[in-house]
Amino acid sequence: MALNKTVVVAMSGGVDSSVAALLLKQQGYNCIGITMKLWDYELVGGNLNHESGCCSLDAISDARMVCAKLDMPHYVLNFSKEFHHEVVDNFVEEYLAGRTPNPCVLCNTKIKWDTLIEKARELGADYIATGHYAQVRYNERSGRYELYRGKDANKDQSYALWGIKQKSLARTLFPLGKLTKPQVRQIAQENDLRTAHKSESMEICFVPDNDYNRFLKTVVDGLEEKVADGPLVNTAGQPVGTHKGYPFFTIGQRRGIGTGFGKPMYVVDIDAQSNRVVIGEETDLYSRGLIAGQVNFISIAGAGDGVKAQIKIRYKSSPFDGVVYALDDGRVRIEFEQPQKAVTLGQSAVFYDGDRVLGGGIIREVLK
Repeated sequence: MALNKTVVVAMSGGVDSSVAALLLKQQGYNCIGITMKLWDYELVGGNLNHESGCCSLDAISDARMVCAKLDMPHYVLNFSKEFHHEVVDNFVEEYLAGRTPNPCVLCNTKIKWDTLIEKARELGADYIATGHYAQVRYNERSGRYELYRGKDANKDQSYALWGIKQKSLARTLFPLGKLTKPQVRQIAQENDLRTAHKSESMEICFVPDNDYNRFLKTVVDGLEEKVADGPLVNTAGQPVGTHKGYPFFTIGQRRGIGTGFGKPMYVVDIDAQSNRVVIGEETDLYSRGLIAGQVNFISIAGAGDGVKAQIKIRYKSSPFDGVVYALDDGRVRIEFEQPQKAVTLGQSAVFYDGDRVLGGGIIREVLK
């Protein structure tokens, strides 16, 4: 039993965070539920249903009702200023730079951990907890807190958690790490939690209609007019048409680039400065490696002269073998054992040793 230990539980209003809170209460923790208000529909648009989804009144109500059932206090904290500054602004800046960001990584690192841990400290809490499917273990030999995949391979969220620092992992609990999603739903149903059968949203929270083009046009005044009719060129630099604007494309995209090329063509490069989109054949999408910046090592102190690892370059992609080499300025070079397709600037490269997360970084350069 966790006697006299207090944990702040991030309550999203979904089934995962509800069961996380339930399990911690059963383990004897003193729990405080906090729902984070992160963004406003009025600022980002795409309001399909104002009363549902992340940060909605419906989600806040569900979180409050679960906390009442579990006899734990519940607070709603407005982190929208921090979220817009750290996450939304970065999302827009990355697209305007011709890159494709993963805002969930930044949200986890800057908001759900840095900001929430500071609030937990103010409340006198020992830990924070979330409903993520991942695991934290302490390695006595190395003296480091290690991050592991969640047991449920279909729900594992370790890819989006690589940015969490050691001092934050030391105060983090993942109650669902050893459970599968069906088990979590069963626990919620057996304990009559109102979120037991609640569906989950798969899109980025502040783009509720999942329309990135609409979102960018909403938040960037005059964007469509500024970038329309840019040059579409082949890999030899020869003009083959025009496009609707470089921010509306991503590496590997096939739709929206026109027809009449005689063979399947894909977006293989994006030049933001000249509003130029380069298209090529599928073979042009393959790379032999990448350079990542803003690297955070978790389960190891660094890459040294090279560390063999399994690399993931997208949330849903399968890992592949490679070697991670340390560079200067907090960067790494990753060389692939076999060429990989559609490595995308702005996405995360996360390196694993089996189920253990060694670290990760933001893809800043592709090695063709």
